[in-house]
Parts: sequence; structure tokens; C-alpha cells
Amino acid sequence: MARIRIPSTIIVLFVTVQTGFLLFMYARYSSLMPQSEEKPSQVHILILSSWRSGSSFVGQLFSQHPSVFYLMEPAWHVWVKMYQNSAKVLHMAVRDLVRSVFLCDMSVFDAYMPWKRNLSDLFQWAASRALCSAPACDSFQRTDITSEMACKTLCGRYPFSKVEEACKTYSHVVIKEVRFFDLKVLFPLLTDPSLNLKIIHLVRDPRAVVKSREQSVKALARDNGIVLSTNGTKVEDSKYKVMQEVCRSHVQIYETATLKPPNFLKDRYLMIRFEDLVRDPLSEISEMYKFADLNLTPRLKSWIYNITHGQGPGKKKEAFKITSRDAVSVSQAWRNVLPFQKVKKVQEVCKGAINMLGYQLVDSEKEQRDLTLDLVLPRRQNQFSWLSFNPKH
Repeated sequence: MARIRIPSTIIVLFVTVQTGFLLFMYARYSSLMPQSEEKPSQVHILILSSWRSGSSFVGQLFSQHPSVFYLMEPAWHVWVKMYQNSAKVLHMAVRDLVRSVFLCDMSVFDAYMPWKRNLSDLFQWAASRALCSAPACDSFQRTDITSEMACKTLCGRYPFSKVEEACKTYSHVVIKEVRFFDLKVLFPLLTDPSLNLKIIHLVRDPRAVVKSREQSVKALARDNGIVLSTNGTKVEDSKYKVMQEVCRSHVQIYETATLKPPNFLKDRYLMIRFEDLVRDPLSEISEMYKFADLNLTPRLKSWIYNITHGQGPGKKKEAFKITSRDAVSVSQAWRNVLPFQKVKKVQEVCKGAINMLGYQLVDSEKEQRDLTLDLVLPRRQNQFSWLSFNPKH
């Protein structure tokens, strides 16, 4: 039987034509793909932090930007409605609510606020400049710097439907949340093709957090109970058990994001220390804005300078408000206020997190009170190992 020999040049030509045809068909198919497969038009930013870490301040840095739709702790509604559960059990409900808000689907609040609603029914709604300006409220322009007091006076009676309407008109949706304790819970959102999610992880010296929490003991008692799984019983956390969980969560989040992170986290995680932020606001804020694909406007620069260069550390009644203060003094106030025995206890339960975040432990009251001794270490020189973190402390 005769064998037909095909020259190698013909085979190469055939393979080349076939490859070209397949590439043509793939390009044609790609052009016909539905819009939902493309990168979302909005940018989604989650400010991930814990109570009394300066997160309300960072939230305002985004809220006041004219391109940002911002909500402060929308998961508060989940925790209030389901307060007899633990934080771990509520993770899924919180994640689902956050996803819906990012997609501007505010029907998710129907489960937590079933009555006919106004803007004022949303937790901390007046902290959102977007809900105090058009199209949510006609009293302010998007480029205005708004205050909560003025917003509450003028905008509270607008219908809740304005929340969704306003959200859809912004290029950036930013949520500040303190109710996530595990970064892996957010992996489904980071891999969701309908979201363009980036995470800003804000941390603060645990000793400063404790000092700030002591100004808000009653306000935090219910949340403490959820963190500690007390079946609805409020807790004042005199033994720093909540702080231990908070510190453990910061370790978990940071390590998950930086030690062999999954590919989808690349360029989508940024850790910011509150102390660095108040020492050099414009530099740190510029870094956050660049990460979030935002520009720093002259009006925002002026406002940022004014709120970080006030007089004194602020009053106790202003614990949850953004007022003009001496921000550096605020970040160091714990060193003059906390008794050394409390500092020692916090260092015991949060030693691993303090090391990881780049803070210096103090061995005596003298070191604590000596403000010439800088306890904030250069961030990029800090190294952390699980060996330094012992949750049994």
C-alpha cells in the first residue's frame, strides 16, 4: 500500500492557519460576551478595622470625596437584629449584606428594617456625605464638605429609596466595617466577578485602642458579648478578652494577606497604621487614594489639614465624632493616661499583634511615660512570626 508523504512545510502552514482561525473565533466570542463578564464599572473599597482604631476618621477621608458613596458599618443592623449569635456565626450574614451594598442593592435591609423607612433609619447615615447631597438630599452639593449635625437637621426625612438611587451614581462604593474577624470569609467577595473589591486594613496600637475603648464602655458592651459568644449578655471586657480576639483577628488578616496569599489578593490589600496616618496625613492618604484609584482634591487637602491640626485630644462626648483635634496627641494619649499595670496586661494578651504591627513593647512605667522614646517602629523593617503569638496569654 502506497504511503502519502506530506511535506513538513504544508503541515506547519496548516497548523498556522488552524491556530489563526481559533484565535479569530475566540476574539469574536469574547466580543460577544455579556456585559456582566467584564470588569465592573464601580470600584469597591472595604475599610477593614476594629472598634476605636481610627476607622471613623479614615471613613470620612473617603466619605467626603465627591466620587465616593460611603456607608459606615452597615453590618450594625445584622448584629442588632441577631445579637444572641456569635461573631463567627454572623460572618455569612454580614458578608451577604456587604456584597449587596457594594452592588447598590439596598433591598438587603428589608430583613433588618421591615417598616417604611427614611434615611434616618440607617445606622450612622449622616456620616455619609453621599446621603447628605444630591440625589439623596437637595441641601448640599457633592463637592461640599458636610457635617453630621447639619445633615441630620436637613436630610433625615428623605425616603430610604434615596440610598439605592444615590449609590448607583458614584464611581466608588466604600464601606467601613469592624465586624469581620477573618479575611478568608471575604474570599468569595474577592473572587466575585461582579465586584471590583480592594481592602484597606486599618490597625492601631492595641494599648491606644484600650485607652479609647475606656471612653465608650457602655456603647461597646453589646458588641463585646457577640464577640465573646455570650448568647446576648452584655460584657464590659475588664479582662481584655475582647481585645485578645481583636488582636488575634488583626494577626490572622495580616498573615493571610501577606504570607503566601492567593493570587486574587495581588494589589488588592493595603495595611495602614493609624499612627503613620496622623504623623504624615497627606502622604498616607495619597497612598490610600492611589490604591483606591482616587485623586486628592485641593478642598480635601485643606479639610484634612484642619481636622488633624486642632487643639487637644478631644472630649469624651466626642468619642464617636470626627472633630478637629491634635491627631498626634490623640495617638500618644495612652502613654500618659493608662496605668502601667493595664499596659502590661494589654501587652500580655496582644504581644503577637503588637510585634506584628510594628510597635515597641515597654518594660517599665518610665519607658511608657518617656515620649522621646518612639514606640512606633519603621513599618517595613518589622518582621512577624507565629512563634511570637501565643493566644493562651
